[in-house]
Amino acid sequence: MNTRRRQILKELNLLPVWRLKPGIAKQSTLPVPQAVEVEHSPLTSEPVKDSAQLPVSEMNWDQLKAAVSQCVACPLSQARTQTVFGVGDENADWLFVGEGPGAREDEIGEPFVGQAGKLLDQMLAAIQLKRGEGVYIANIVKCRPPNNRNPTLNEAQQCEPFLTRQIALIKPKLIVTLGKVAAQNLLNRDDSISSLRGKVHSYSGIPLIVTYHPAYLLRSLPDKAKAWKDLCFARATMQSLR
Repeated sequence: MNTRRRQILKELNLLPVWRLKPGIAKQSTLPVPQAVEVEHSPLTSEPVKDSAQLPVSEMNWDQLKAAVSQCVACPLSQARTQTVFGVGDENADWLFVGEGPGAREDEIGEPFVGQAGKLLDQMLAAIQLKRGEGVYIANIVKCRPPNNRNPTLNEAQQCEPFLTRQIALIKPKLIVTLGKVAAQNLLNRDDSISSLRGKVHSYSGIPLIVTYHPAYLLRSLPDKAKAWKDLCFARATMQSLR
């Protein structure tokens, strides 16, 4: 283990548990079951030049970003400082999806930039990933819910076409949901996060793995070890896809 990675794991208070061993794909005790397909409408990713009256499902990146920035479809738009579109490699293999922006994200306009964002970056580094390099990060909703509450069903539904289009444009090999809200919305299920972990689900044919939200892990340190297992499982799943 190199010095930088050891320092990261020490900061996470997970040594010696947080250690990615050689051959982890073979050693993982968590099986990769048959993916459970969740049906979604097919989308085209072909860019369209004229954005007037353009369906979200036909927008290119620039058109989509403009549409999100101007959206007033739900009450969240009334109190926002700015929308939080998403950040990272637009051709990423890895897509991480959280629930919604917090106060700092609303101010900066980028997801996961507070303490939870710092922890997410450390989690990525622990499995040799880095924000913006083969990784894209987004949220279920693009505007901050008041007092950092969970987004309502209506708010999530209003934002769903934007995230669906992002996924269609990125074409990730693997989606990792961060927290219960993201998992339940993308899988269209109300199961507990504990029952969804450790399995490969599917979103429009894309493998999807569920883990805890970094903000939750900041409040519940013992579950960091469980999150590490999830990340190892995700890494092993990604390796099996190549």
